[in-house]
Amino acid sequence: MSAGTAEILLEVEHLSSHYGAAQALFGVDLHIRRGETIALIGANGAGKSTLLTCIMGLLKPSAGQIYLEGNDVTATSPAAMVRRGLALSPEGREVFAHLSVEENLILGAMALKLKRSTQQQRVDEIYQRFPRLQERRTQLAGTLSGGEQQMLAMGRALMAKPRLLLLDEPSLGLAPKITDEIFAIIHQLARAGTTILLVEQNAARALSASDRAYLLANGKLVQQGHSDELLNDPDLRAAFLGAASNASPKASRLGAAGLTNIRLEKPDMRHQNFMPSFATEDELHRHQLKGLQWSVRHAYEGSSSYRENLDAAGVTPAQITSLEDLQRLPFTDADDLRAGYPFPLRAVPFEQIVRIHASSGTTGKRKVLCYTQKDLDDWEYFFARCYQMAGVTPLDRIQIAVGYGVWTAGAGFQAGCEKIGAMAVPVGPGNIDLQIQFLLDFQSTVFCSTASMALLMAEEIHHRGIADKINVNKIIYGSERSSVSMRRKISELFGGAELFDITGLTELYGPGTGIECSDHDCIHYWADYFILEIIDPETLEPVPDGEWGEMVVTSLCKEGAPMLRYRTHDITRKIPGPCTCGSPLPRHSRIKGRSDDTIKFRGVNIYPSSIDTILSQVPGLGSEYQIHLSRDEDSGRDHMRMVVERGQGVDAARSAELIHEAGHQIKKQLMVSAELELVDYATLPRSEKKSQRVFDNRIQDEIV
Repeated sequence: MSAGTAEILLEVEHLSSHYGAAQALFGVDLHIRRGETIALIGANGAGKSTLLTCIMGLLKPSAGQIYLEGNDVTATSPAAMVRRGLALSPEGREVFAHLSVEENLILGAMALKLKRSTQQQRVDEIYQRFPRLQERRTQLAGTLSGGEQQMLAMGRALMAKPRLLLLDEPSLGLAPKITDEIFAIIHQLARAGTTILLVEQNAARALSASDRAYLLANGKLVQQGHSDELLNDPDLRAAFLGAASNASPKASRLGAAGLTNIRLEKPDMRHQNFMPSFATEDELHRHQLKGLQWSVRHAYEGSSSYRENLDAAGVTPAQITSLEDLQRLPFTDADDLRAGYPFPLRAVPFEQIVRIHASSGTTGKRKVLCYTQKDLDDWEYFFARCYQMAGVTPLDRIQIAVGYGVWTAGAGFQAGCEKIGAMAVPVGPGNIDLQIQFLLDFQSTVFCSTASMALLMAEEIHHRGIADKINVNKIIYGSERSSVSMRRKISELFGGAELFDITGLTELYGPGTGIECSDHDCIHYWADYFILEIIDPETLEPVPDGEWGEMVVTSLCKEGAPMLRYRTHDITRKIPGPCTCGSPLPRHSRIKGRSDDTIKFRGVNIYPSSIDTILSQVPGLGSEYQIHLSRDEDSGRDHMRMVVERGQGVDAARSAELIHEAGHQIKKQLMVSAELELVDYATLPRSEKKSQRVFDNRIQDEIV
């Protein structure tokens, strides 16, 4: 037996089998880890069912070994294999036609000799999973439809509560709609942690429902690998699965094996690569210098605002001859955007602008950015890179639960999704009931949202007890900070989904400017599209790699509104050295906080100036206030409590009236709700320096 098999549940080594003089299996090797779903694919006569019967002890192999948790169980009896945790749902169902549904189920656990109460408890659990069987509990099994008999066969196998469930051709002879139901149940079992070995001729369904797959032909293993890679590999499909299409479904070498339910014209992630071409730091720096020189010249010649700033700093485009010259450029800030409203920093003629987007949460003059078609094409391209780094493929169904409209979020997530060829489920934010319904109905595999929305969904999934009924395996979230414990809780309540923190800001296209890799210890950012600096927010001087500071970005090819040394006010740090994931792209830590008082609350940016404006519009309120942010650990919902002073000499009897009016204006202008508390004039602390007004207590532990 091979070494290092602690997580391996079942291992088959060099297994051969004969039927008389005819050899059916030739030295087959495979292994199954706990919690995996493994597909065994091949045409009729390939040896798939023979392998299952050998594993189950129904047929003695002529050579080779079978190990269960490291113990040799070759040729162990079927009853003993059931007691060891294996169960088989055989090809053709093989239900006992003259026994009732419930009597068939009871037979599935007979080898275990259970107490009557335990036996009935398991029957009831099967009825919960297969409600149709409960409706027919006294009906003779022979009178059930084919789909109902398949449910009964699977239910009978599940009565043993197997650690490994062997499913032999569960879709054989079933109508497409019933096949959908059966495979939905297989997905649910896998989500619940059941280890499954699935034998199927329907190659597309089997590969879509499994983690890894083995392809059998004439009793020999001819290929193996991760299921999504096998299904997306056109060479493999042509060589082993055939080239079935809507026009010629019989073209598959497995016959009409179900490949027609895959859009063969979808882009292939194995052949479609969104990663940059550079392999060394020198190549990247040459690319960045060329982009920097273009951006400075483009901004200087196209934007009067940039020309004034650069002239005031004594910098001309011709003086940018190295990357070190970047620090000669003046900083750009949010005030520059608001000052140039409604088309700030525009550097192209209006006829080249095809879209605008705006940041959320500010009153009056929002930060509006304009885009050329090239800007949108670039954004779509590197957002697809985010999906690629997260392991998303054209087979995924991406449920997008972020804002659409003037905000950048929904447009970015959807464009990137469609670029890689995945299915977009554009739900938008909020509406938990609709989100849950779509997760169940469409079996979305990727969920995109803010961190707080993901936590709300996770809590609701847990509350409804449906973690084993959804199919989400990846969560891509952004827009706000998250802690280690928050991420862990989201993953656990989503049934073990993998989380990816995605970064971005409207000023720099939108979301998608970076994402964490599969090693989950950093954010890789797209240094071929922008230069990242980390500065001390007080001195504005660069800090060494590895030290925390404020993120500053400079775009390298943005046409509509280029960004030159734009202060994001996000606090992070560059991480030196190569990443263990192997990507050559540079990286930074997750966002730790902000260098100003700007806060993100339920997906909305809130600026102190906005609060100042609102409070000044309510006669009777003072100018001093505090904002206290907290997060409910049970529901994951963020709360905002605002403490505001009454104006000097204002009677406390007016508090209810003032709270109502201020709350109304905050809801109207900021689109969020806050709990207001009024205190007497001069109650809140004053400082000769900048008073602390924002107290964010949502993140209590580390972010990395």
